[in-house]
Amino acid sequence: MKVLYVAALLLWLPVANAAVPTGSDIGKIENYLNSVKTLTARFVQNASNGNVAEGKLWIEKPNKIRMEYGAPTNVLIVGNGDFIVYHDKDLDQISNIDYEDIPASLILGNNIRIDGKNIKITDFYQDSGTTIATIEYAKGGIGPVTLVFNNQPFELRQWKIVDPQSVEVTVSLYGSKTDEKLPASLFRFRKIGNPLNRQKGR
Repeated sequence: MKVLYVAALLLWLPVANAAVPTGSDIGKIENYLNSVKTLTARFVQNASNGNVAEGKLWIEKPNKIRMEYGAPTNVLIVGNGDFIVYHDKDLDQISNIDYEDIPASLILGNNIRIDGKNIKITDFYQDSGTTIATIEYAKGGIGPVTLVFNNQPFELRQWKIVDPQSVEVTVSLYGSKTDEKLPASLFRFRKIGNPLNRQKGR
């Protein structure tokens, strides 16, 4: 199950009726990704295997992220800029994930340049209300990321991936707020023990 929730940090979805983005289209995506310094939102995660989860997301650039999944999922993901901690609260299991293992840098980085060499758009679709771009590192190694934006105003609305088990995962954002000051404690992992266990030890 860990792969499914970590997949929320990854993204891939082939886009039908792909078009060729103009320089203006690419610039708009770059400007948004580089200008947003913090992001807070509620999210709903839907998977093609029927699993549904929801929770709250905090991002502070560069490279800090926190995703709190609500019951019955009870998973916490915290990235402090050096590594990402995955905590399954129900199983009381903790593991670390390297940033290099996920394409989170495409969302969390400060200076994203879609130059067609190091980072490129492989699929693109746009209509009056939506812009969809699949972005990946040209040299491979990290899977592609598909970002879905609202056009008015231009803001990130959704991301999608297909995980290694071929499960499609969609994370939709609601009530997004950007560039608010966030407390540093959000991005420090602190394991809180079960209060029942503390009572037993008294």
